[in-house]
Amino acid sequence: MLRLTADQLPVFVPFGIIGFYRYLWYTIRIAASLAYQPIPLPEHPTYVANEDVTIIVPTIDAGEEFKEAAHSWLVGRPKEILIITEEKMLQPLQELANAVDPERIRVLTVPFANKRLQMAHGIKHAMTDIIVFADDDAIWPPTLLPYVLACFEDQQIGGVGTSQRVQAVGKRMTVWEVLAAFRLTIRNIEIAASTHIDGGLPCLSGRTAAYRTVVLKDPEFLHAFTHDFWLGKYQLNSGDDKFLTRWMVSHGWGTYVQCCKGAELLSTMKPNWRFVKQVLRWTRNTWRSDLRSLFTERYIWTAHPYVAYTMVDKLINPLTLLAGPVFVFYILYRSFIPVENGGFHLPWWNVLVSYLVWLLVTRAFKLLPHLWHRPQDVIYLPAFILFGYYFAVMKIYALFTLHETGWGTRAGIGDATAATAAADGAARVASEETQAQRPVIEKPRHTVSRGVEPPNFSSGRLRRKP
Repeated sequence: MLRLTADQLPVFVPFGIIGFYRYLWYTIRIAASLAYQPIPLPEHPTYVANEDVTIIVPTIDAGEEFKEAAHSWLVGRPKEILIITEEKMLQPLQELANAVDPERIRVLTVPFANKRLQMAHGIKHAMTDIIVFADDDAIWPPTLLPYVLACFEDQQIGGVGTSQRVQAVGKRMTVWEVLAAFRLTIRNIEIAASTHIDGGLPCLSGRTAAYRTVVLKDPEFLHAFTHDFWLGKYQLNSGDDKFLTRWMVSHGWGTYVQCCKGAELLSTMKPNWRFVKQVLRWTRNTWRSDLRSLFTERYIWTAHPYVAYTMVDKLINPLTLLAGPVFVFYILYRSFIPVENGGFHLPWWNVLVSYLVWLLVTRAFKLLPHLWHRPQDVIYLPAFILFGYYFAVMKIYALFTLHETGWGTRAGIGDATAATAAADGAARVASEETQAQRPVIEKPRHTVSRGVEPPNFSSGRLRRKP
């Protein structure tokens, strides 16, 4: 750590090798995100929403916010919306669907709440070329579907994501929602940068992501998706978006993310302390998935080396972040020791004030894209700094509790024993029906018309041919 401590400049500057690395890394991300360009809308699109898109929404407790979200989806004119819920929630969800559009919204059920089982059930009933998964509170701009479909003009693309922004649950954002908004701002920069640099990204967010149906109807995928275990014995219910992203990479499909206003969705976050439990679940999912990507599957190293590097960076990030305050506390301790005995000659208050100012200025710089649009959120910078250190400790805690696979913010979800039994039956039925429904790609545009070989069904694997 470099310290400008001469009497001519009696200010403590907590900037050293780690700081240089962190901000060089961030500058590269900013530059790449600025160079990124979304795929423009084609003049004559191959895919149109009213023929080619089914929206699948797994939910158990959709409320009034569902109506606003559903109306925003319908503006894009999808062919069908499938709401997948548990049996006991059929009536209230059916009433919500009827209040919005009973002709284009169908409500289907599974025996109990299990997100992956619900998603697999929706896949089984989808009959279009593109499936879009959406959270029940994801509000889309009118142009989101056209922008998403534009990416599938490239026949190598198997999955497409979007940028995101937080919508307040109440009249104004709580501190928890602002923290979530800060995190999404940083995430939007990261995914734009990685997409520009090597075409990959760590995760196609489950809030809204689109996939080719042929990939998802593969019996091998359906079985793996509903029988995903950590360490061979802890069944995973959440982390579906991470699994889908890894499947794209391991099976040779490209991904893309549309980071632009035309494809930027709004999503609500937990407006209270439950946001922390939400982040803990996401953190565990990230640990499990990234460790698999880097050390078990290892496709990411050759397919998207930049993304692999970002994953390694996130593995060590808690240690580099916590190193800063540890060094500062050490220097504070030395400031109380006489200089002649090897102490630090700046007074403790100089060190502390300099460090706090440094944190505020550098974090404000990091959040400039957000503060440019919402300058009033600058008052939450101290909370963001404190949450950053808390999050570093949380990541370490999450690493040692990866066996905990419960949902965390929704009761009654994640019964691994029941899920295993139901998943066996669901996967078997899905496999049987998929065999009968395989000719889902009816139009030659997917294969011969664009000079791309069709997916190879004979091997039972939907691996895109190079």
